[in-house]
Amino acid sequence: GLRQPRSIPLTFLKLASLHTQCTADLKHYCTISVFIKETLLGTKASPDTAAMVINPHKLGVHKLLKHIPLNAIFDAPSKARLRKAVNIADLRLCAKQRAHKMVFDYLDAGADDEISLRRGKDAYSELEMHFHILSGLKPPLDLSTKIFGKDVKLPFFGCPTAGNRMFHWEGETAAARAAQHHGTLYGLSSLATTGITEIGKLTSGPKVFQLYVWKDRELVKDVLAKAKEGGFDALALTVDFTWYGNRERDIRNDFSIPPKYSLNQMIEAIKKPAWTYDFLSHEAYTYACINTEVPADSLAAFVNSQIAPEFDWKDAEWLLGEWNGPSAVKGVCRPDDAIRAVETGFTTMWVSNHGARQLETSPATIDVLPSIREAVGPDVEIILDGGVQRGTDICKALALGADSVGVGKPYLYGLAAGGTEGVIKAYDILKVELDRAMGLLGTGTVDELKKRGPGLIKKRNGSVRDYPDRYAYERGYGGGVI
Repeated sequence: GLRQPRSIPLTFLKLASLHTQCTADLKHYCTISVFIKETLLGTKASPDTAAMVINPHKLGVHKLLKHIPLNAIFDAPSKARLRKAVNIADLRLCAKQRAHKMVFDYLDAGADDEISLRRGKDAYSELEMHFHILSGLKPPLDLSTKIFGKDVKLPFFGCPTAGNRMFHWEGETAAARAAQHHGTLYGLSSLATTGITEIGKLTSGPKVFQLYVWKDRELVKDVLAKAKEGGFDALALTVDFTWYGNRERDIRNDFSIPPKYSLNQMIEAIKKPAWTYDFLSHEAYTYACINTEVPADSLAAFVNSQIAPEFDWKDAEWLLGEWNGPSAVKGVCRPDDAIRAVETGFTTMWVSNHGARQLETSPATIDVLPSIREAVGPDVEIILDGGVQRGTDICKALALGADSVGVGKPYLYGLAAGGTEGVIKAYDILKVELDRAMGLLGTGTVDELKKRGPGLIKKRNGSVRDYPDRYAYERGYGGGVI
């Protein structure tokens, strides 16, 4: 038989043994015992037994494990790493060390060769900040502004992102608590793993609900009604997701939601006991905003079955009529599309390339921002996301035409690293960095930064000297490594 891998924590084998004793009377008893026999202990289950394998959640393993509070033990190293994190790059490494490889790569990846992913970050390095001196400012500065017409204390927020519970069991509730803690906007994805009602109870601040271009109009109406009842102030229609992007890390990892119980996935799960115990000791997650009966089996398959690639401007008009409130078109990269969106009735332009996860070699959003601001004029609200890793990046975006900035990877790294505590820390890091950048630049408020910004930010040609250490790639920064 196979030899037992040395890296298997003894605790997991004990838990598996306990599970075997507690589930012997189940008609279809097989899951953990078969997994252990075939993948850990090296014995071969019979074809009949193997055919009956079901996943641990269907077998009720989480109901057993929730009475064995080992989370604190498994999470102790993660919390220690989180406390030492200095910047978002550190949070990325914390997330990588805690999360299942499949989950981390889903979060960290871009499309195809990840050229747009690297360019999106590098574009900020090509922007210089030409600061004023003796501005008479002292910290902390006033970072307050308005998003979707609502007062917020920060000019940045966490973008709506799918399936947050795959990163940490707290999922969207962690991001909502962090938004409430910092007094900023919260964004909920229509592919969230936490329901609209639950989110509404966690944050009293402004909320935006993100919607994909679904085929089923009755589904759309139902979701919009729930969002209104849940106190969501604005709607964001994602329009750059009519095809599912080619994310090759996901393909190589055989990515699925929830994970498949292959030998490969189990080995990776054993390497990350904190993530694995969280996953096994909590309820299975579903697409809670659509239908809790819809299992979160495969994100790509589900999206491909529900997305309407033929969705056009007339459909967008119908959607705006159904919503009848503040609305953003999310995925704008061209001035002519921005003009048409304004004419169609959208109140906010959301400049985005879906985190460089869709069309490879799509432009860096910070590069197209000034042309979109020029096209729509000074009075149309603009949100920007993409490539943001620092408070200085947020400062540059506000200076070049954005009214607010969405961040995705930074807060998800925090979530994967440590739940609510990790998301709050991500916001803390960006807030301190933004405050410092604005103060050194000589702008005391967000409004002043937006008014004087174009004269403070200048573009230069990129150079490998912009990335001065050999560990930049390891930290997830991307190109320009020397």
